[in-house]
Amino acid sequence: MNGIARTCLLAALAGWMTAGQPEGWAATKRPTAPAAKKHGVAQNPYLSAIVVDAATGNVLFEDKADTKGYPASMLKLMDLLIILEKVERKEITMQDPVPVSAKASHIGGSRVWLAEKESFPMDEMLYALMVQSANDVAAALAEKIAGTTEAFVELMNKRAQELGMTSTVFKSVHGLPPGPGQEHDVTTARDFALLCRELLKHKDTLRYSSTRERPFRPNDPKHMVVMHTHNHLLGAVEGCDGLKTGYITEAGYSISVTAQRKGRRVIAVVLGSIDRKVRDAKAAELLSKGFAALPALPPPAPSKIEPVRAPAPPAQAKAMTNPAAQEPELHAHYGYYWAFGLIVISALTAAWWMKKNRWM
Repeated sequence: MNGIARTCLLAALAGWMTAGQPEGWAATKRPTAPAAKKHGVAQNPYLSAIVVDAATGNVLFEDKADTKGYPASMLKLMDLLIILEKVERKEITMQDPVPVSAKASHIGGSRVWLAEKESFPMDEMLYALMVQSANDVAAALAEKIAGTTEAFVELMNKRAQELGMTSTVFKSVHGLPPGPGQEHDVTTARDFALLCRELLKHKDTLRYSSTRERPFRPNDPKHMVVMHTHNHLLGAVEGCDGLKTGYITEAGYSISVTAQRKGRRVIAVVLGSIDRKVRDAKAAELLSKGFAALPALPPPAPSKIEPVRAPAPPAQAKAMTNPAAQEPELHAHYGYYWAFGLIVISALTAAWWMKKNRWM
């Protein structure tokens, strides 16, 4: 059998075998449905949530607020707190240079593409940390403050315990997914509300967290990065001026957000939503719910109005026009007159009596 005949015979045999088999025989060659998207611990509309009064810490709303989840980049708020506290204790300054190590320059995810041996002022690095949520910056800051990222994580956990964040354990300085043999950062909505309240005691917090756009390396056009906030509630929700978002696949979408209206401030934390738009909508809704739940302020005390008084008259005029002041003096004058009159009458009576009796 020549080669052409052999080829035709094999092709016909293959076609017969395939045609006579059930549909599942060739299933491996057909496109399969895409695998369902994994959400990790995230839920719809969220894993947990809480709203608190920033002034008092009173809970205005909560829903499974102690359920543990993964904060992702929200944990950079703890990075910020530790650094701001050191600045206020004058251990460091906002102008201190922050050098970039090889390790920091290779951190992935959201970044500003730091290069080894670059150096930037602390203030600029904090903008990159909060606006761009730059993971390479988080590592460089940690190394600047504590020497290593591992030592900085110890500071993060120590401060968390001091704040009463009893369900929180940090494992990283940036919130990225853990590598092989590593564990997730863990927290709760309630714990993050505590962290946010503490951060709001520092005036610079809102300077960073309210910034929506800012250039990084503005003097180097070739390597400049225009940073954009991940907090889409800024400029969209009344009074919103912070704080931080977070996302990794296993964690879902999270946000710690604050707003001020009519001089009062609330904090909302949404942890583990399956969708960014759902997270943002729920966060905006919870802010409104929080303001509505704030207790009414006591009415202001009425101001005390002092009666208008005429200026005091001069001492002499007062003595002349005030009968009460003149009364003792008049009484004294009347006494003199009575005494003199009695003397005169007595003298005249005596003279008359003496004349009548011929004494005179």
